[in-house]
Amino acid sequence: MPRNDAYGYAVARIRALEPQLFDPSQLQRMIDADDSDAALKILAESGYARWMNEGARYDSALEAELCAAFDEFAAFVPDRGLIDIFRIPYDFHNVKVLLKSAFRARTGGKKRYDLLTRLGSISPDDLVSRMESEEYGLLPWGLSVLLPSCASMWEQNADIVEIERVLDSGMFAAVISLADSLEFPGVISWGRARIDSENIRNLLRMKRFGFDASAAASFLHGGGTVTVAALVPLMSDQFEAWGRSLAYSDVGAAISAVEAGGDFDEQMPALERTLDDFCSSVVANARYSSTAPENITAYLWGKEMEIKNIRTILVSKGTKTNREGVKGMMRRGYFG
Repeated sequence: MPRNDAYGYAVARIRALEPQLFDPSQLQRMIDADDSDAALKILAESGYARWMNEGARYDSALEAELCAAFDEFAAFVPDRGLIDIFRIPYDFHNVKVLLKSAFRARTGGKKRYDLLTRLGSISPDDLVSRMESEEYGLLPWGLSVLLPSCASMWEQNADIVEIERVLDSGMFAAVISLADSLEFPGVISWGRARIDSENIRNLLRMKRFGFDASAAASFLHGGGTVTVAALVPLMSDQFEAWGRSLAYSDVGAAISAVEAGGDFDEQMPALERTLDDFCSSVVANARYSSTAPENITAYLWGKEMEIKNIRTILVSKGTKTNREGVKGMMRRGYFG
């Protein structure tokens, strides 16, 4: 039986879950709400209500919702890797938290276990136990090699930026390795789009803060559709020219849509939204298939974008961001 045929039931389950996702009209109601309390009331009318205990922070509810989605999908998706590919970044987030806490503790600071998330594939308790006992051998995603290396780097120069750079490279290497091993073309394309997007973000940040072009390559990740060698020369060009220089690639076509002009604080949110939408577009057509494994990727990425949109709206209520500005930051999500 072809491997795709095993996904008929999983896709049927996804179709049954689709009505639970936020649609654009619900997000618009939250944007139009007068304040945070009114926006939270709208959120409480949805499936998020089950996580919104009195006095709980909305971040806890958003994390609980995404964690529940991962756990639910793990029960019916034939290839666990399709869920783990989303959980890997959260594993690396937790590793960074624990490393920084350990380094801080050496100078008399406190450890910050409260910053750990349950969204990773490794339980926080297990990760804490293995890292504090330095038993790295069974950790996945190349962490058994990366963690001793990071500890050694700290002993040599205490450069946390360099350690984060190494971990970020390891994270994207794990993502694309897992995508390749799954052998689903759309998932591989999505993984490469994630890397292309992160590289473009990093380039703009480095250009904004005056990084030397010769140092840029070490902060870029291999595995995307655009090589690191092709990206580095963009540091000497204005951002408006990047789309033309990368016109041969899908990510180049995507960033060409970002309006020219404006300062970094205006460009970066527009670029962030455009790149997230670009990643959504890579798996969007999977929704037209009743057996494509890429439906799992499309749904879970759409769920992450939904949560990102909700968080953006709720933060904007506290910062008094104007409504048109908030609308401009909305990702297109699962429904387009």
